[in-house]
Amino acid sequence: MRVFIIAGEPSGDKLGGALMAGLKSLRDDIEFDGIGGQDMQAEGLVSRFPMEELSVMGIAEILPKYRALMARINETAARVIDTVPDVLITIDSPDFSLRVARRVKAASTVRTVHYVAPTVWAWRPGRARKMAEVIDQVLALFPFEPPLMTVGGMVCDFVGHPVVAEPKATGEEAEAFRMEQGIGTAPILLVLPGSRRGEVARLADVFGQAVAPVVAQVPDLRIVVPAAAPVAELVRAQTANWPIDPIILDPRGMSLAAAGALKRAAFRAANVALAASGTVSLELAAAGTPMVIAYKMNWLTFRMIRAMALVDTVTLVNLVSDTRVVPEFLGPDCKPDAIGRALLAVMASPEAQQAAMEVTMDRLGAGAEAPGLRAARAVLARL
Repeated sequence: MRVFIIAGEPSGDKLGGALMAGLKSLRDDIEFDGIGGQDMQAEGLVSRFPMEELSVMGIAEILPKYRALMARINETAARVIDTVPDVLITIDSPDFSLRVARRVKAASTVRTVHYVAPTVWAWRPGRARKMAEVIDQVLALFPFEPPLMTVGGMVCDFVGHPVVAEPKATGEEAEAFRMEQGIGTAPILLVLPGSRRGEVARLADVFGQAVAPVVAQVPDLRIVVPAAAPVAELVRAQTANWPIDPIILDPRGMSLAAAGALKRAAFRAANVALAASGTVSLELAAAGTPMVIAYKMNWLTFRMIRAMALVDTVTLVNLVSDTRVVPEFLGPDCKPDAIGRALLAVMASPEAQQAAMEVTMDRLGAGAEAPGLRAARAVLARL
């Protein structure tokens, strides 16, 4: 069985590696071709060119590389058409993946599978019908996505979210973290201002002001800031004037495994978290850490997004659990005083969030087969 598989950025590469491992466990005649990073290469893929060439975000970044990206799209599609694999699997990165799929479908009958459904539940629902022109099957991360995708004429299988398969810190590891950082039994507020420079620049001052009333109410509070390596220095600079010196977890100089273990232990040890909007809410839910979500953006951008939005919350825990127990402060509502009050309220009564987080993990597939294996089964079942 020949599989052509494409990922364009690290999170897609991770999904691809798990899917490839699942396929190999179910079939012993699998041959892989395509584009991927270190996780997919570890499962036997020889990438046709470096995946990093596709990891471009934003119009300003894409424009200088447009001709090169179009050449890679045409080159990849031609390879699929020439080799006629049993299935073409594209993973996220829709700007690249769906252009390849469109060219392949125009010239062949190769079956196409796309892993990670677009967020049609949040905005632009018409994308499902457009995808159906070139995609035969979608592998969805969220249980509410299949009905929305099948409207477009595709088959859609919920295969579980990768967060449920990630390792989790034990209670002992959380206690060891507290001892190593000199925290002891003091309450911990985890602050996560994002992993991109723009996010940190916009949010760090607001988050610093937001923790001030919490520190005033909880004098022995310790603040822990897990920093992504590319923004670690910026985080140090932006937190220098906070009302209490935070413990900054700087992964630079650490192995990926050690940095990941340290971050997981901090998540498990924390009593509450203040985080930028994003998938980090699911990581916190997996660790059982109650949270407040906030995000600051350009006023016009916020108004445009709000006008197009089909849901009244962007926090995935709220969406998956079908509750609204995680407070969120977005755009003009991203104000320190309101965020601080919400943090104190969550610390005082975390029970509703704890229940919602358990529901979220259950609905995303915790305790079931690993998502990579479920995805592999879904692909083979539809061939």
